[in-house]
Amino acid sequence: MITGKNHIGYSLSAEGTKTFRTFNPKENTENKEVFTEATEDEIDNSAVLASKAFIKYRNISGTKRAAFLRAIADEIEALGDTLVHMYMQESGLPEARAKGERGRTVGQLRMFANYIENDAWRQPTIDKAMPDRNPIPKPDLRKIYIPIGPIVVFGASNFPLAYSTAGGDTASALAAGCPVIVKSHPMHAGTGELVASAIVKAAKDTEMPEGVFSNLNSSGIEVGQQLVSHPKVKGVGFTGSINGGRALYDLAAKRKEPIPVFAEMGSINPVVITPKAIANRTSEIATMYAHSITMGTGQFCTNPGLILTIESEATSKFISELGKKTATIDAYCMLHPNIHSAYTKNGNEVISQLETTLVAEYKGNPVENYAKAKIVTTTGTAFLNNPKLHQEVFGPFSLVVQCKNEAQLLQIITHLEGQLTGTIIAEKEEYAGLSELIETLQDRVGRIIFNGVPTGVEVCDAMTHGGPYPASTDSRFTAVGNHAIMRWVRPFSYQDFPAELLPEILKK
Repeated sequence: MITGKNHIGYSLSAEGTKTFRTFNPKENTENKEVFTEATEDEIDNSAVLASKAFIKYRNISGTKRAAFLRAIADEIEALGDTLVHMYMQESGLPEARAKGERGRTVGQLRMFANYIENDAWRQPTIDKAMPDRNPIPKPDLRKIYIPIGPIVVFGASNFPLAYSTAGGDTASALAAGCPVIVKSHPMHAGTGELVASAIVKAAKDTEMPEGVFSNLNSSGIEVGQQLVSHPKVKGVGFTGSINGGRALYDLAAKRKEPIPVFAEMGSINPVVITPKAIANRTSEIATMYAHSITMGTGQFCTNPGLILTIESEATSKFISELGKKTATIDAYCMLHPNIHSAYTKNGNEVISQLETTLVAEYKGNPVENYAKAKIVTTTGTAFLNNPKLHQEVFGPFSLVVQCKNEAQLLQIITHLEGQLTGTIIAEKEEYAGLSELIETLQDRVGRIIFNGVPTGVEVCDAMTHGGPYPASTDSRFTAVGNHAIMRWVRPFSYQDFPAELLPEILKK
């Protein structure tokens, strides 16, 4: 049952007068559930509770925290079709996507549970004393990673489960020993409340301290701003727009005590198709990318929004075929009317620029909030000279740039902002000449895909989901996989400590 209230530790609260509803983009109607936005007092209460919980939670064993994470996964699964239907009602996404994302969410929780059962992830490092060393004796030094404190997690619009209430940021922070306050995304507040109830039940059942988790409703930016500014908060996880992420980053930097903001933001994910590949596999590549561009209505942060090629007859044929194949894929609804409106506006802005050509778009007559997929092309020179062509168009949209030669293609990559991914489509006989392209692309992205598509992020230790700014605010960390836990810890050293006062992991 949806209450519309905020979870403040183990209590439900609705002290405010500002309310809002979510929206069903597929039906183009407001949903019936009413949610109450958190007040300043409720925000403060959640932060104070989290700070108190941190004193106990940071010292709870990895085994017990793992049991907590597994209990969360079990409770999310126990929500069954109630969660699936709410997810679909608030996002317009299909049932298969809801179940797939739920599977990824509980999989991440169990992955982190397995990871923290052994304290090896804290990277214990021991340098024993050398009292007889000349000319200066060496002290006994022992280092581990410790949690930094309460974390605020912002729910993502395009992943109501896997990047939201119990998503990767929350799972990794809880695994690290940090309490979490979620600023629920207003587009899927009902989905968020259901998941929050599962987390709270799991926390109670596994005897976690009250305040280890809270979930706050908000329809605007004020709640998020107050949370990031709160002195009890020690870190932030965010997935969303460049404007939103940068605003939080700047706000956190202006605090009396600045805190880290790990924001995963915009990306157009450049794809480079070599001349031989485009000539040899025109139809295959066009089919593969038509489906990648339109997957999930293009609402993935790894959507291939930029394709770089070298002009030729084969390239012209490829662009035409890509356009035809993309235009035949049925339209589907976007997550919210505002997202659909932004897609239309930003896409039209690109198309209106000089030296751009609309190759193809979906020819049907989609209903309200359904996006028309578009393929646009331009020249390498025009792209270099016009920053407006570099912007992300969030949705089923891709710009194909026809470069004069390889030198211009490399120049374009050099001038791109930081990206989550880059992709190279090439033939085996070209491998020997790809080193400069790989190194140039490597400077701009967090991951390079070879002969594939960027859509799809495997959750594993070798995955890097991040990249140079503005793909993320700190390219040294990933937001996906076990190593995402390192965002929420800091190194700490004990010098010349008696063995009985050391953590068990350092008593060697």
